[in-house]
Amino acid sequence: MGIFKDHIEAMAAYAPPLEGRNPDDFTLLDFNERTIPVSDAIKQALVDYVQGNRLQQYPHYGDICERLADYCNVELGQVMVTNGSDQGIDLIIRACCREGDEIIIPAPSFAMYEQVAKVENLNIIKPLYQRDSGYPLAQVKAAITSKTKLIVISNPNNPCGTIVEPAAIIELAKSAKDVAILVDECYFEYSQCTVAAAIKECPNLLITRTFSKTWGIPSLRFGYVLAAEQNIKALLNVRGPYDINQLAIVAATAALENPEYTERYVAEVMQQAKPRLEEFCEAKGLLYWPSAANYLWIFPDEPEALNKKLQEAAILVRPKADAEGRTGLRITIGTLEQTEFLIKVLDQNLL
Repeated sequence: MGIFKDHIEAMAAYAPPLEGRNPDDFTLLDFNERTIPVSDAIKQALVDYVQGNRLQQYPHYGDICERLADYCNVELGQVMVTNGSDQGIDLIIRACCREGDEIIIPAPSFAMYEQVAKVENLNIIKPLYQRDSGYPLAQVKAAITSKTKLIVISNPNNPCGTIVEPAAIIELAKSAKDVAILVDECYFEYSQCTVAAAIKECPNLLITRTFSKTWGIPSLRFGYVLAAEQNIKALLNVRGPYDINQLAIVAATAALENPEYTERYVAEVMQQAKPRLEEFCEAKGLLYWPSAANYLWIFPDEPEALNKKLQEAAILVRPKADAEGRTGLRITIGTLEQTEFLIKVLDQNLL
């Protein structure tokens, strides 16, 4: 017998394929990261902080919560910063659920939800997303029992990009007032879809967001939670006082002070590059899931062979299986130039 809980030792670690992802060697379209570097303003802010001889001090969060509250159009007490949105997800699940409780996580979705749920030894209910009907709202409602403590809505969902309209989320939250509703809005800047305005009206809503996807600083691990003030106070009892590193605060502050660079990138991705890739898929009869985010989940006839050809062309994408076990390729959408190169390679190798 080991020293850890039996169910922990029986688990497998979440191990994304990070090896060999060198941006000097590949166009990285596999992790839904931003495909261009951060702005000069962020780089300079980090250099200035390091050269200011303050690395020996504990993190000081300053006015970052005020800035985020202003950006999100919520009250100051409704914001908590986290070590990436992963920490927000972890804190919410741990704070809401006890061993043996039920959690509803529609599938397929982001692996961290299930990973945290397994750590807490929860019973996981997994209604299935459908390409035509999207989020399985009716099945989720039907699955709610007295043991249900949390429902996950990844909005838009990873890997399929499916969106759930705010009215449907609010209706669900009101119909299940004793159940926490975790709404992961990590692709908010791309989708522009949020339930932030409803967190006071629906105190069981908890929103997680990140600076990893749009703002381009996943290496620094910065995210935040939006929720009713009483929920933020409770979550602060669980989060440590120094969990967010100071360089993440510096970079996020600089990003919020200089949003134009990111706004231009988002506009190029969503208004130029994404429609171009969708147009290509339609012309080729290539099946894909409708997406509200910066990625498309496509289903070519020979996904493994196509993935190999993309790698040979120095393009990395992410193979992902659907609920029936059919492998698709989730492709991050970058700049228009990057997308045109991707399309050229796809066109040469589609079977």
